[in-house]
Amino acid sequence: MNTGLCKTDMATLDSLKLALKRKAAATTSCPTQSLSDSQYSAGFNILLQGPGWMTYQDFIIPQLSQLLVHLLSWRTDISVLEIGPGPKSVLGHLPGSLRQKIRRYAAYEPSALFATKLEEWFAAPSETGLPLPCLESPREVHRLAFTFDSKTESSTSASKSDGDDKFDIILFCHSMYGMRPKNRFIEHALDMLAEKPEGGVVVVFHRDGDLQIDGLVCHKTASFPTGVVQVADEDDALDSFAAFIAGFTIQDEGADRSTRLEWREICRALGHRDEAHPDCLLFSCPDVMITFTQHATALPELASQVPLLEEKKAIKNREARLHSPTAIARPKDIQQVQHCVQWARRRRTGLTIIGGSHSGHCLWRNVVAVDMGAFDKVDILEANSDSLVVAGAGCTTGDIIHKTVAAGLTVPLGSRPSVGAGLWLQGGIGHLARLHGLACDAIVGAVMVSVDSGHVLCVGRVPSQYQPAGAVRPANETDLLWALKGAGTNFGIVVSVTFKACAAPIFSVRNWVLPLKNSLEAQTKLGDFGRFAAGRLPREWSADAYLYWDANQLHLGVTTYQSTDARSTSEPDSLTSIQTILGPERTVEVVNAVGLFETEMYMSGMHGGHAGGKTSSFKRCIFLKNIIETNIVAVLVAAVESRPSPLCYLHLLHGGGAVSDVAADASAFGCRDWDFACVVTGVWPRDKDETEVARAAVGWVYNVARRLLPLSGGVYGADLGPDPRDAALAVRAFGPNPPRLARLKRRFDPCNILAYACPLPNTPIKQKLIVLVTGESGVGKDYCANIWESIIIKCPEKCLGARVVSISDATKREYAFATGTDLDRLYWDRAYKEKHRPALTSYFQNQVRQRPRLPEEHFLNLVYGNVDVDVLFITGMRDEAPVASFSHLVSECRMLDVHIKASKRTCQTRRGCHGDDDLRDSNTDNNKPGLELLDYHPSLVLDNDIDGDATVRSFAEVHLLPFFHEDLERLAHMVRGVPDFPRPGIEFRHVLGIAQKPGGLSLCTSLLQAHFTGDWAKVDMVACCETSGYVFASALAARIGVPLALIREAGKLPPPTISAIKSSSHISTSESGHSKEGKIEIGQGAIPRGASVVVVDDVLATGRTLSAVLRLLKEPAIGAGNVGVMVVAEFPVHRGRELLRQHGFGQVGIQSLLVFGGA
Repeated sequence: MNTGLCKTDMATLDSLKLALKRKAAATTSCPTQSLSDSQYSAGFNILLQGPGWMTYQDFIIPQLSQLLVHLLSWRTDISVLEIGPGPKSVLGHLPGSLRQKIRRYAAYEPSALFATKLEEWFAAPSETGLPLPCLESPREVHRLAFTFDSKTESSTSASKSDGDDKFDIILFCHSMYGMRPKNRFIEHALDMLAEKPEGGVVVVFHRDGDLQIDGLVCHKTASFPTGVVQVADEDDALDSFAAFIAGFTIQDEGADRSTRLEWREICRALGHRDEAHPDCLLFSCPDVMITFTQHATALPELASQVPLLEEKKAIKNREARLHSPTAIARPKDIQQVQHCVQWARRRRTGLTIIGGSHSGHCLWRNVVAVDMGAFDKVDILEANSDSLVVAGAGCTTGDIIHKTVAAGLTVPLGSRPSVGAGLWLQGGIGHLARLHGLACDAIVGAVMVSVDSGHVLCVGRVPSQYQPAGAVRPANETDLLWALKGAGTNFGIVVSVTFKACAAPIFSVRNWVLPLKNSLEAQTKLGDFGRFAAGRLPREWSADAYLYWDANQLHLGVTTYQSTDARSTSEPDSLTSIQTILGPERTVEVVNAVGLFETEMYMSGMHGGHAGGKTSSFKRCIFLKNIIETNIVAVLVAAVESRPSPLCYLHLLHGGGAVSDVAADASAFGCRDWDFACVVTGVWPRDKDETEVARAAVGWVYNVARRLLPLSGGVYGADLGPDPRDAALAVRAFGPNPPRLARLKRRFDPCNILAYACPLPNTPIKQKLIVLVTGESGVGKDYCANIWESIIIKCPEKCLGARVVSISDATKREYAFATGTDLDRLYWDRAYKEKHRPALTSYFQNQVRQRPRLPEEHFLNLVYGNVDVDVLFITGMRDEAPVASFSHLVSECRMLDVHIKASKRTCQTRRGCHGDDDLRDSNTDNNKPGLELLDYHPSLVLDNDIDGDATVRSFAEVHLLPFFHEDLERLAHMVRGVPDFPRPGIEFRHVLGIAQKPGGLSLCTSLLQAHFTGDWAKVDMVACCETSGYVFASALAARIGVPLALIREAGKLPPPTISAIKSSSHISTSESGHSKEGKIEIGQGAIPRGASVVVVDDVLATGRTLSAVLRLLKEPAIGAGNVGVMVVAEFPVHRGRELLRQHGFGQVGIQSLLVFGGA
């Protein structure tokens, strides 16, 4: 949903409830009474209307769908017990394929009114049939509360046998209000889970506030912090709503009337008013999901092996302090760390890791945290003329700097003394970064416990005396070290890190503080500073800037750090230049690396100093470049002016230098090209934690980050966590490295033990095929996609999961909230949608102008949110050449675009008949034939001009299901992966090796023949370019009986020839490290003029070779007619299709048998 609606100062339902109860207690001493069924129903309906339903649509239903898909991956049907379903079960909103698998349903609904409505709803078929059409026994709706007898532990239930009382899923969908103690209710539900087959789950969705369930270990958690409830600003509506939130009314009628008057005023005082909804009040309503399995009570097993902290641990991060972990384990040695991992694997649960406790996700609700504080030693040693520092994972930056400075050394760590290993492993930006690089760049080795095997691993350079007994070297050590340097919290529990040290410098620190008259002066001064710092300071200088508000005035603070051991001769020029811009410095200090910590302006120079625990903060960091040319300075100044708290500020850390010397793919830290790291910091007094003040500051941080994201060079991943608002930021956190990181995550943490670490962009785990459904409005895109989904799901021999989603839904939601449009009607009312189509299109185009990467964000959000299915159909596409535009983002998935066309008359007839086609389409001229409008060649085309579904069904059987044939899988297994070839960091795929396998060449050519979407009878020639392409092209040409046209390097064919320029292939460039140009040739007359040609090659990577071949075939002297391309394997990460389109070959059809994510 549009987080612009969720204003940062919006009160939560929890704070509203507290205020209502306090006011009632202060107003009257009369006794209270529970709500009647009708009163409860009135309030419940308000909660679910408008934006309130978005929580269900965007969070509860998708999360529940994923759980059911996972559960159904090893069983054919399930039974469900729902606690307090209300008048309708949420299960009725699940995809039809899931509802069909529910064979038994029971519910406990204490409201007689709701129970009656529930029964009626189950019995009344809708357009899609009965809500649960495949029940094998009558549904059981018990008009009772789900309770237990605290003395006998016996449940309130119908008289059923023990076997009939067991369920696969027990669902608390509408929170657990009134159930105390909650852990006892969960434990009772766990007792009701079916034991065979294993995998049953208790699912709890809870609105507002942190759900504390003591002593139980969760299986999975998720959150939805942006939920909103909307209530009409009318007396009757507010009376119903307030009573529902408070949970009672007053028995005495007079006192009740007085209380209601007071409650209305409280609602109006706390409710937020939005321009789009002037007659409504809005309240924040975050939601959480926690799931429990039969392993939820396994904590005593861990406690018998590893000591658990009994006292409360001091946690520095405010976010983390809000979470209630199941327990904090404090291992004393590496064997106890192994016990933690082995326990988590057996019990199928996650772990969080506490180092310096600055991470917002070092604690998580109902998850066991592992405190590494016992591993706090720092040692320095000389090794092969290098100075190495071995630091335990329980050390802080201050520990290391104090120890190394005493020895005349240092490590380029961060600028906060109390941060721990999580920062070093995720990057680490400090004042030596321009001279020596990031903290992760200094990592040369590590000792860690594998969360896959539980073994102790030595990775990279680990001095022999620090290698634990029994430690082993992982087979893929190079990959693991690469991943640790920038994303290291995701792949195992790091016990110690080996750094390469450098000589300790002395720093000259200078401070400037400039009061600013207005925003224009702020932009000018900040721009002058940015231009100077980014372009003229030598590497031994680092310059940071702070933009903040103090004493009712905007200020620019600047601090420069010069390391004096670099023997720089540029000091006078650099200092003079910056003094020209900023004037004379306010203070000058000379300090060592230890004293440097106290010179930070935020510690003592801003707002009286942020040290000493007086404030709490929340931050996200965005990488920026060319802040003048891109007008970023205006955005930064506007951001500070919009701060919700006087203490909020922006901190610009200086980049460039050694940071950008490292290639983006040389380590996991892939964001290298930036001038400044902009730390957007929301700050508030600590006594305002968990209030609207704190929530406003957090919301401000996300709003500013979202505004800067399209203008940025990436995001700093160290701050990010499981909060869904971080998802869009995480996509930009690792530069070009997400596909490789996702593969390594699956390899090193297959059970997702470290699920709460800094999130890696969730490259699809299961999807084998993504189908982008395109076409004009009215051709029936959603209609076709829904039929294809059904065919794939019902295909008995395939056992595949499929889902249809619309990429336009995100825009519809944002548009609806921005304009007050009825979202439900935008989804389902064709006439209403057509009325808003021009405005929707304009709105989307304006959003893209502001956020150029918005289409990619929408696409990735859909893909990452549906990783549980094999086939994902995406409708609502408006992007030209969508496969070329998006395939590199999901490089391990096969992606097709199916263009649906129909006549103008058919489109006009169908509008309003086939559900919701996309709203991202601009108005098109339906008089023009569909394909003539395209400047690219779709993967497949369907002429949907005939009524009925026979053609649509036949299309899926002929063109989609073959992608899941076992022969393609067999062919893929013949392609061997070769790590670190032809250079470290590349995983080479030996496609040519197919020909070396028994039957491999025959299988490959038969598949090339079978998967060709054209007509082989109309193909005149097969063409190929040396060398690997010859193997497959010659065999295919012989198989289909057409001549082979050979294209070779210049000088290898007898004259006369025709030539074209060709750049080096991807692999050749990888071997030599640079690109070379050459020429390719074909014999004159080898291809008859106007001939239809299919170019066959082994791979499509960068597209440089194929571009040269196609350019050659289009030479006037050759004049080939229709040209298509078939390759054995495609590597979308290199964006070959996009290059071909840029070179004018977008209308050439390209097909590939296999798709790989590596090189």
